[in-house]
Amino acid sequence: MGATIITTEDLQEFKKELLEDIRKLLKERQYTLSRKWIKSGEVRELLGIAPGTLQNLRLNGTLTYSKIGGLLYYDHRQIMELLEENAVNDASL
Repeated sequence: MGATIITTEDLQEFKKELLEDIRKLLKERQYTLSRKWIKSGEVRELLGIAPGTLQNLRLNGTLTYSKIGGLLYYDHRQIMELLEENAVNDASL
């Protein structure tokens, strides 16, 4: 197995890429946190759920929503509270 030599330039390039990725993530997070209402697709992505699961959460009253035209909007704060309320700290997992 051959050795790989990492140069100072390699480390500088890695640093630039890492900082750019962090900036991008922070910008996306700030954008989401600054908005009170988010659309269905964003909720599904945030929770990692299918459209049918989101529909069930609406139907059983777990998540409230507002409907304008054909678009559904959800309160970002309520979703975060729901996640906190259902957090599991199980050492056996």
